[in-house]
Amino acid sequence: MEHIGTPIIDRNDQAALAARRLDQTTGAAHAAIDKASETLRPAVERIAGGAHHAVDRFADTATQAAHSLDARGAQLADAQARFAESARDRVREQPIVALGAALAAGVVLGWLLRRR
Repeated sequence: MEHIGTPIIDRNDQAALAARRLDQTTGAAHAAIDKASETLRPAVERIAGGAHHAVDRFADTATQAAHSLDARGAQLADAQARFAESARDRVREQPIVALGAALAAGVVLGWLLRRR
C-alpha cells in the first residue's frame, strides 16, 4: 500500500531524527547553562568574597573577645587573691576584731533569714 502525499519514514529514521533533536536540545541546554554560569560567575565570586570577609571579621572579633575575657579572668583571679591575702593579714593582725565581725555578721544573717 502506498501513501500519496506523505513520505514514509521508517522507525530507524524516526529514532535517528529523535536522537539528533535530543542532541541539539541537550547541546542548547548546555550552552545556556555555560552562558548563565559565565554571566553569574563575577556576582557569585563577589558574594563569596564578601561572605569570606564577614566570616574572617567575625572570627577576629570572637578571638579578641576571648582574649579580653581571658585577661579579665586573670585580673579577677589576681584581685581575689589580693583580697584573700589582705583578709588573712587583717585576721592575723587583729584576731579579736575579726572574730567579733564574724559573730556580728552571723547574728545579722540569722536574724534576716528568720524573718523570711
